[in-house]
Amino acid sequence: MSAPPTIAMQALQVARRSRSGVTLRIVGPLIVMGLAVIGAVFVPILYNFDPLRVDLASRLLPPGSRLPNGSIAILGTDQVGQDLFAQIMEGLRVSLVVGAMTLVFAGLVGVLLGLLAGHFGGKLDTALMRIADIQLAFPAILLAILIASVLGPGIMNVIIVLSIANWVIIARVTRAQVLTLKNREYVEAARTLGAGHAHLIFRTLLPGSLAPILVILTVEFGQVILAEAALSFLGVGVPLGTPSLGSTISNGTAHLTTAWWISTFPGIVLLILVLATGILGDAIRDRFDPRLRSA
Repeated sequence: MSAPPTIAMQALQVARRSRSGVTLRIVGPLIVMGLAVIGAVFVPILYNFDPLRVDLASRLLPPGSRLPNGSIAILGTDQVGQDLFAQIMEGLRVSLVVGAMTLVFAGLVGVLLGLLAGHFGGKLDTALMRIADIQLAFPAILLAILIASVLGPGIMNVIIVLSIANWVIIARVTRAQVLTLKNREYVEAARTLGAGHAHLIFRTLLPGSLAPILVILTVEFGQVILAEAALSFLGVGVPLGTPSLGSTISNGTAHLTTAWWISTFPGIVLLILVLATGILGDAIRDRFDPRLRSA
């Protein structure tokens, strides 16, 4: 028999489930992601960062070191003398662009196929779900590495690879929600009044499915960023000369004992961003949970 929950655990659960607690868990990650976007947009411009510039006289400087031009390297420099802070922000820009574009492509395909499969059912549903099952039988990261190795490095190729690897989850979530809604009274009423398939799918079922779709897109955003970093770490992601959190971490592995900051700081940034998206997705799920509407 399990021990009864302590008062502290009960208080934590209440705070987690309360509307104010949910709101706080939404605002916090949004602030983190907002700062990440602002830094990714403006820091490389303010620093006049050139990813191809090499300054061997300033290589492997620790955090807080002063550079020959008088500026301070807040997070130190890497193995070719580049300012690590500016490089991380430039890599963050690439990660955010890849994540956003991947969710646009994978989201459009996944939501559309999920709506069609859930609404029409039958052979179409069976065919789409069997394709999804076959793809899910392979680990997503291994499938992404395989396709990326064939297509070669490139930002657009990474977006295509991650879109192929992630549409399935979005489609299955959308289909599951449609199946729970298609026999509801308001859907039956629209069908009885003569609404066509397009109206039922896009004007009736899609609005009712937006909450779980929004949740899965938020969670997948962090997973896509992590997958892009993994591909770049392995050398099959962004091309050489394009900063990426994954490639920066990979470059620092050869200097872990002498210049730990090269791999550590981009790893921390990646960790914070992925955690923020995960917490945000969990909070959005709780926010739209019908069981909390009376809380």
